[in-house]
Amino acid sequence: MDLTFNKNEDYNKLLVSELRSKLAKVKLGGGEKRIEKHHAKGKMTARERIKYLLDDKKPSIEIGAFAGEGMYAEHGGCPSGGVVVKIGYVKGKQCIVVANDATVKAGAWFPITGKKNLRAQEISIENKLPIIYLVDSAGVYLPMQDEIFPDKEHFGRIFRNNAVMSSMGITQIAAVMGSCVAGGAYLPIMSDEALIVDKTGSIFLAGSYLVKAAIGESIDNETLGGATTHCEVSGVTDYKAKDDKDALDTIKNIVSKIGDFEKAGFNREKAIKPKEDPKNMYGILPKSRADQYDMREIIKCLVDDSKFEEYKEGYGQTILTGYARIDGWAVGIVANQRKLVKTTKAKTKPSEMQFGGVIYSDSADKATRFIANCNQKKIPLVFLQDVTGFMVGSKSEHGGIIKDGAKMVNAVSNSVVPKFTIVIGNSYGAGNYAMCGKAYDPRLIVAWPSAELAVMSGNSAAKVLLQIETASLKKKGETITPDVEKELYDKIKARYDEQISPYYAASRIWTDAVIDPIDTRTWISLGIEAANHAPIEKKFNLGVIQV
Repeated sequence: MDLTFNKNEDYNKLLVSELRSKLAKVKLGGGEKRIEKHHAKGKMTARERIKYLLDDKKPSIEIGAFAGEGMYAEHGGCPSGGVVVKIGYVKGKQCIVVANDATVKAGAWFPITGKKNLRAQEISIENKLPIIYLVDSAGVYLPMQDEIFPDKEHFGRIFRNNAVMSSMGITQIAAVMGSCVAGGAYLPIMSDEALIVDKTGSIFLAGSYLVKAAIGESIDNETLGGATTHCEVSGVTDYKAKDDKDALDTIKNIVSKIGDFEKAGFNREKAIKPKEDPKNMYGILPKSRADQYDMREIIKCLVDDSKFEEYKEGYGQTILTGYARIDGWAVGIVANQRKLVKTTKAKTKPSEMQFGGVIYSDSADKATRFIANCNQKKIPLVFLQDVTGFMVGSKSEHGGIIKDGAKMVNAVSNSVVPKFTIVIGNSYGAGNYAMCGKAYDPRLIVAWPSAELAVMSGNSAAKVLLQIETASLKKKGETITPDVEKELYDKIKARYDEQISPYYAASRIWTDAVIDPIDTRTWISLGIEAANHAPIEKKFNLGVIQV
């Protein structure tokens, strides 16, 4: 290994170490003291409940662990958005589990909590995946009710989805393991089956204090909406559990009896580990987002037996396309090539160099054709993003870069096979869109710690914003010295760099997770297995495109 490889390896391992440190902090939820208080009530935490529910020796992935990261500081923060979401296995059946974290503001719903719950339901709907709700929430966080209550993608959308999912035949099971108040009371009761834990679980539209204030009736919460009331009087819930573990055991028993599902039929063979050590990715990926590298070397570390069958290898070389297997699943890979490449347009023209990470007309054309091929063959698509955008300038514009880029965006938009996006490095501008960014409905989208998501790079954006800022100051008659200009530039770049961080994106659920590169195969494999629950019902059709 050369010195550059070792420097890259040290840098990327440091990023992964930082990731693990951040995850460890997030997993504490509201903190150790609140966890102790939770245990004192005889209750398990959200993460403990999920761990007990999921099969031990099967893999699982967490969606939105960094939701709310760095947000709501004035309200004391909201680690993981106050809710834990995991995809895993219950009695051998793949499910998605949503558990309120009552150590965070008593499980109250912040705006990001609603967004994360809706994302969990979206995953369930797209993949027809059974969903289990472990309810323990004080309801809407009142100081921010205007940002969570009334809009289409707010709190009420959860219950609308409950109804739609039920009509689709998607299994929904809810266990009330703590407070379940007001509008939130509809979620478990709109599920197919509902459980409630004796003495700790409660369901009511209004608690005892509000009942007293509203109609003058004096009643305690247990009599008003406890387990005995709802299992023996109202009939609202279906099962009464003596404690958390009893409730989770009941869920396991219910899930174990669910029949098999109709499969989409994606091709899978016996998995083979990559010949190239996946840990080599730490040394291959450069420290600087501007440096060149060969994406083929990354692909070899990700795919079974390190075999990658390239499609149109010598054409449109700034995008790599080809077939491979990941954990046995057949996949079509669309990846940005970050290496400077030499290309020849025709025999009569001299060769020219193309910048790595930039999408040219021929690259977009190749990707469009390959995406169509994968749709025809029913092969899931994996996008590996390290893209700075589309090529600009008169030569590209006259050559129809907008038209060719539009064709690629059209193909990505209309693709009917499941798509999975891994943001490895840069994810800038329209390149994010063409390479299946969040707006283009990937079944899962994750980022490596090395990722940057923004309209443009920090340097480019800072220079543009600096020009605007200095022009504004000059209009006001202020003198801009080189020192003042540098100070302004550093301030602008620092602010912008914070916004392009993968954690900034993950906190707002623009991505589902920030992951260790080594875990990429697991995420893609579990994602395709989930997608296999949902047969493809639409036909691939590009519609009208400019040719």
